[in-house]
Amino acid sequence: MKNKRNRLQIITELLRSTVVGSQEELLNLLAERKLNVTQATLSRDLKLLKVAKTPLTNGTYKYVLPPITKTISPQGTFNHLTSHGAVLSIEFSGNLAVMKTKPGYASAIAWDIDNKGSVEILGTIAGDDTILIIPREGVTREQILTLMDITFSEGK
Repeated sequence: MKNKRNRLQIITELLRSTVVGSQEELLNLLAERKLNVTQATLSRDLKLLKVAKTPLTNGTYKYVLPPITKTISPQGTFNHLTSHGAVLSIEFSGNLAVMKTKPGYASAIAWDIDNKGSVEILGTIAGDDTILIIPREGVTREQILTLMDITFSEGK
């Protein structure tokens, strides 16, 4: 399991730092990092990470990860402000947080949360469009929101 986690982290880093247009290119980049995986494994990893292909102005394509930019309104709802709007809301019940996403995004976002290496988060459980965020004992709602870079709007 640790190898898979490391591989997914490296794929994420590569896709954030390099324009990659095909699985063959990505396989070569992984091989340069001494990660030899099959095309089938890479295809499953890309699906798990919810990677999409987007066209570039020169007529080629590149792989992109789902975005996670967010703010929180005074009413306590979490709004994703990117054009994709992957994260829809976050609400708390006691010390547990429930994050709603667009269908298909929850797994990748939960993976990002789990792999931040944060001591505040014990773990997550993801469905298709919902994530249960389980903080460690004594961690406040504000700490969770701060950890996820959620900014508070001013006002009442």
